[in-house]
Amino acid sequence: MSEPLPDPVDIIAVGAHPDDVEIGCGGTLARLAQQGYRVGIVDLTDGEPTPNSPGPEVRLEEAAKAAKILGVHFRETLDFPNRRFFDGFEVRIALAKVFRRYRPQVVLGIADKTPMASPDHWQAMQITDAAVFYSRLTKWDDEFDGLPVHTVSKQVWYPLSPTSLRGVQNSSNTFVADISETLAVKIEAIRAYETQFPPAKNHVFELVASQNRLLGHSAGFQAGELFHSATTLGALDFMQAVSPGTCPKSVTVPK
Repeated sequence: MSEPLPDPVDIIAVGAHPDDVEIGCGGTLARLAQQGYRVGIVDLTDGEPTPNSPGPEVRLEEAAKAAKILGVHFRETLDFPNRRFFDGFEVRIALAKVFRRYRPQVVLGIADKTPMASPDHWQAMQITDAAVFYSRLTKWDDEFDGLPVHTVSKQVWYPLSPTSLRGVQNSSNTFVADISETLAVKIEAIRAYETQFPPAKNHVFELVASQNRLLGHSAGFQAGELFHSATTLGALDFMQAVSPGTCPKSVTVPK
């Protein structure tokens, strides 16, 4: 008899390494958790080795601390190798199993290549795209250990390039999420990675915060994070969509 499934989550964010999700969309995840949504994070590798870390155990402790700061409900790190990380069938299936187990409505993944940074990010994007597709495929029970088919309702990408404006320039299906109340939480979560951001890299925190302030002000917020939707987004309330915070007017029904 298979193990009972955990309670479903509302959203899962996927990164190549611990700290990717925090940098790219940590403020949004913290805000969603505050609003009562069930949030999960999946790291496809443990991110090791890195120059200042003594090993995976410390990096995973940092990841657990960051997840607690953000308030997410679960974090899983898959057993694939950093630096030798490529899109392939095995990792696609492994991530799709996570989606089938936790049944998210929304999946967040890395949006694009990150020139001058790790090529693992681009591999993670392709793997996430494939896993969303694999999760809903029927007649493939032998590959998924009997886990039920699950269809992800929406897929959204987050840019991971605080030193570049490339993500801002692409306006197709792009939107900014308000993280005015959680920017400080996001920065605190990134700071949890002490091995990755020693004092010599303190400028990274201001770099990330400055980009989030720029994005936020562009949308009328104090701080924001940029996203690209895989599908066209619709507005149930036009005024709230184009002018957040607008007070609803009373409605007069014609006789």
